Amino acid sequence: MQELNKNEKSKTQRYQEKETSSKEEKKQWYQRRTKRSFPIWLRLLLLVCGIIVCFAVGTMVGYGVIGDGKPMNVFEKETWTHIIDLVEKDA
Repeated sequence: MQELNKNEKSKTQRYQEKETSSKEEKKQWYQRRTKRSFPIWLRLLLLVCGIIVCFAVGTMVGYGVIGDGKPMNVFEKETWTHIIDLVEKDA
């Protein structure tokens, strides 16, 4: 009878040890996951800047290379008013 009790105690002790070790492992895993060397706000800022740069380069290529205009003219207000007038005239 005492042997059974010893086995039961040892099983519960092993279970508790395993449970505490798994809690410690989870805590360590969360600590590893939350440490970021490149913060999210900086990632978002770089994403927005990248989108703006890609838009500028794309319009310069579209207007300068495909449209046979000067690529830097795409940043002038008169160019965009002319484009908007052409689009609204067709509609």
